Amino acid sequence: MKKDTVELTRNAKEVVLAFIDAMNKEDFATARKYLTTDMTFKGVLGSRDGAEAYMNDMEKMKFKYDLKKTIAEGDDVCLFYDIDMGSVTIFGCGWYQVKGDKISSFRVIFDPRPVLDQSNTN
Repeated sequence: MKKDTVELTRNAKEVVLAFIDAMNKEDFATARKYLTTDMTFKGVLGSRDGAEAYMNDMEKMKFKYDLKKTIAEGDDVCLFYDIDMGSVTIFGCGWYQVKGDKISSFRVIFDPRPVLDQSNTN
């Protein structure tokens, strides 16, 4: 039983890391393949229902992720990263849930003040 858990954890981690790698390369077609059609995203500044809505936003924003730490347990993968948003870089944490070989949901938390400050100066 323990071996199955280790294998599942490795696979979930690989899925999430492959998704982040594709996002960093701006290979959005490949990144989309790692998301379930009905995936959900919840973040500090908003949420998205469905892979198409999420990916449409990401193609415009083109964030880059500098991974600092990865923690995986079962279907759950947690990433700590610096997110380069173009005009500001913030430290954040993403909790990804994988079903089968695709990400079904994730939440990202960070201190939004640098983002809000940046939008107030524009």
